[in-house]
Amino acid sequence: MEAVSPKRSRAALWIALLALALLAGGYATNQVLRGAGPPIKVGILHSLTGTMAVSEKAVVDATLLAIEEINAKGGLLNRRQIVPVIADGASDWPTFAREARRLIEQEKVQVVFGCWTSASRKTVRPVFEAADHLLFYPVQYEGLETSPNIFYTGAAPNQQIIPAVKWAFDTIGKRVFLVGSDYVFPRTANAIIRDQVRALRGEVVGEEYLPLGGRDVQPIVAKIAAAKPDVILNTINGDSNIAFFAALRAAGITAAAIPTISFSIGENELASMDRPALAGDYAAWNYFQSIPGEENQRFIRRFRARYGADRVLSDPMEAAYFGVQLWAQAVQEAGDPSPRATRAALRDQSLPAPEGPVITDPDTQHTWRVVRIGRIRADGQFDIAWDSGKPVRPVPYPIYRSPEEWNEFLDQLQKGWGGSWAAPAR
Repeated sequence: MEAVSPKRSRAALWIALLALALLAGGYATNQVLRGAGPPIKVGILHSLTGTMAVSEKAVVDATLLAIEEINAKGGLLNRRQIVPVIADGASDWPTFAREARRLIEQEKVQVVFGCWTSASRKTVRPVFEAADHLLFYPVQYEGLETSPNIFYTGAAPNQQIIPAVKWAFDTIGKRVFLVGSDYVFPRTANAIIRDQVRALRGEVVGEEYLPLGGRDVQPIVAKIAAAKPDVILNTINGDSNIAFFAALRAAGITAAAIPTISFSIGENELASMDRPALAGDYAAWNYFQSIPGEENQRFIRRFRARYGADRVLSDPMEAAYFGVQLWAQAVQEAGDPSPRATRAALRDQSLPAPEGPVITDPDTQHTWRVVRIGRIRADGQFDIAWDSGKPVRPVPYPIYRSPEEWNEFLDQLQKGWGGSWAAPAR
């Protein structure tokens, strides 16, 4: 065999390298011609474990559906695909903050879609503000907050709590019993309700709390039975609701006797509860799966085609879904997926969501939404008992107190809990 000279060997190496370079250049040129670009990473931060997983896992599914649909249509900005990075907040506020920081600093995501409880949102808020980043929050909440780094696609108090109390006074009665989980959302919601009940000349006949995930509901149910209110206003979150409603029924407190209006129970939560036993009770939301309209029917069909014919949809799921769409529209308009560029474009977005038209409010970074009250059916769906007829402008700070007074209320609440946004474990 003829020996290969060093000169010929070097020449062969250069030819091989040139061929590889040409191939790489051709691939890169082809990618440009096809319009493909580097992926856009986004974070999804919800509780996949712990007491809040019963609600939050389904929100992750809806968020992923929106991302998959955008990718299937070609992605964003010259066919750049969206790549989700999912993190588990584990129903634990320090974990939410740690995972938010990791998504921003290590994973380099351009936006985070996440949080359910206000305790988790308030814990991550300083992280997003310090990094000048962007969070989409999809759940109704107590208000008393605006942040340049958060877009709120869930309801403000005047888009859920306040109209539900007015409706209850008009149709059920004026003696109310307040029950909730012991953290910032229920405590603040009930402060708003107390102010409203006083203004409407009603009466709060009881107010009780249990820890998130708590099951010791018998003392609360006994107090409800003794107080005999006209209506129960329920801000319990997570799987504690299962124990609460079972205890109500065991005590003979039915929807016909004393109806309950819930602010954190939707179709997804009902799927794990005794639905026939809850028939006749109410929930206040902006979206129900049962609302009419072709946009909603298409949404239901697409979701079930992806996750199964037995799956149901709820308000936070729909708000998470259209939140991704609003963000995508803003990215396209800005021509840049960075948080700062997207935030500027987000302040003037609208779209036909499954619930109807939604519009971002540039002053508060909340969304205009239709308000609805639904009556629970035995199949776990809702009959619409009332709706506002058109989208309602968000007002994060209820009129009963000044923003300064509300902020003082929050400060005192947090100080009383040792700097946390939830009551310490008892």
